[in-house]
Amino acid sequence: MFHELTIGGVLVSPFVVYAALALAILLAVRPLLRLMRFERVFANPPLAEAGIYLCILALLIVLV
Repeated sequence: MFHELTIGGVLVSPFVVYAALALAILLAVRPLLRLMRFERVFANPPLAEAGIYLCILALLIVLV
């Protein structure tokens, strides 16, 4: 079970940590998506990236 993170005496919700970690993972995966020509497969690539971000976030919440 993940408890709150304390930064300078301020409690940070675990969800904020998961959201930041999911963003970091998505930013690391983006070059791979460009190599695979991800933007040509979808009509709205930013929306598809947002969906991938939500999937990563959900996996982090469930698995950690």
